[in-house]
Amino acid sequence: MEDWRTLNLANWEERTAVHFGPGGYDLSSHRSGRGAFDAIVEAELGSVAGLRVLHLQCHIGDDSIALAQRGAAAVVGVDFSPAAILAARGLAGEVGATQARLIESDVHAAPEVLVLEGGTYDLVFTTWGTITWLPDLDRWARVVAYFLRPGGALYFADLHPVAAVFDGIAQPSDPQRRPGWCMPYFARDPQVFDEPMDYADSSVRLANSRTVNRLHPIGNILAALAAAGLRLEWLHEHPRLPWRFLPGLVRDAEGLWTWPDKRWLPLAMSLRAVRD
Repeated sequence: MEDWRTLNLANWEERTAVHFGPGGYDLSSHRSGRGAFDAIVEAELGSVAGLRVLHLQCHIGDDSIALAQRGAAAVVGVDFSPAAILAARGLAGEVGATQARLIESDVHAAPEVLVLEGGTYDLVFTTWGTITWLPDLDRWARVVAYFLRPGGALYFADLHPVAAVFDGIAQPSDPQRRPGWCMPYFARDPQVFDEPMDYADSSVRLANSRTVNRLHPIGNILAALAAAGLRLEWLHEHPRLPWRFLPGLVRDAEGLWTWPDKRWLPLAMSLRAVRD
């Protein structure tokens, strides 16, 4: 197996410029003073006013800044990509999000890297395309628990692992919908993919297109959180998600991608877990 971290880091370093480009992320709401979340997060997150928030795998910091703009007392965004953190700091400075600190760190190394930040957090926030890149779910859950104060909560939203079983790359013009990006639900080994298309800007072809992903079943996610001392408050499954993962999906009135007729299978999941 090729070095998963090296491959994935090169991929995300290249994506950073794409996501700040004209076909990338829509940052207009951030520049207007109140960064928007997708409709799922908007409906579930609740008020963050006055909270200390840790945002793991923050990428270009758009959600970190949105949390700050909604009144969080302090926000620390963490990502392993130097290019992404540099871009995130630039965006935070541009919009005046002074309570948002953006720090370069691998998730697993965060307890050592953030030692100078001090204290614990009221909320750990991590959403959309995060744990698929991580090899050790138990260690991830322990990091989450490490940073939460007693009574603090994790908010997590991501692609539903059932959806990852199906093709996410086959083009609509392919009548047979042959699998291109799919993982066996109970696969224990990492999966290597070579996909040059970017999810935000489909016109881009990435040079660093090889990545290593892992599918983590729902049972494994919940077991890891429980073993780390977190109590599940709720788990929601959704028939839609913020990006067009499957070619047959259509956009709904709230800008999410969903099934064109019947709600066939879950596409996304979200949960809240508390450290008692």
